[in-house]
Amino acid sequence: MRREKVKSSGIWRWPLLRQVRYGTRGTGTEVMSSKTRELRARIEKTEVSRSICPYCGVGCGQLIYHKNGKVIQIEGDPESPISQGTLCPKGAASRQLLQHEGRITKVKYRPPFAKQWQDLTLYEAMDMIADRVWESRKRTFIERDSNDLYLNHTTGIAHLGGATLDNEENYLIRKLFGAGLGMVAISNQARI
Repeated sequence: MRREKVKSSGIWRWPLLRQVRYGTRGTGTEVMSSKTRELRARIEKTEVSRSICPYCGVGCGQLIYHKNGKVIQIEGDPESPISQGTLCPKGAASRQLLQHEGRITKVKYRPPFAKQWQDLTLYEAMDMIADRVWESRKRTFIERDSNDLYLNHTTGIAHLGGATLDNEENYLIRKLFGAGLGMVAISNQARI
């Protein structure tokens, strides 16, 4: 088959006629319209960064396509030994974590018996949580049991970790909450 530069003027602007003229199966550029030939991938001329999906403990690799500080597309990383380019539906839609118009970006707090949420700064929220944890620990801390044996624990507070935490973070959580605060109810969502 002789390939010529396809002209899209006159009668030859119709892809079917070009297909008949060149005797092809209709899979080459000769059957493209001029509009189709001008199309470009939306991720063309974008930067690509590698990342890991934030949803579960599997650790699927992601390719993050971004342009001018904005995420354009997130796809599975074919070079990832874990996922080999595949993502579950949540991982494929993880761009919404950053760009969904309904995403809440401020700390919300609803006081007891209140009907409306109010905004707090991150520091106010962290101080509030720390105060409540410490107060619950003081109120429920058991130093010794009935046989005068040391317990040094509290069952008034529990911790449930997320599967996206790595081993180092889980180690520190176990040390801080177990040895430091005396919590005995420490678990992880990945185990459940």
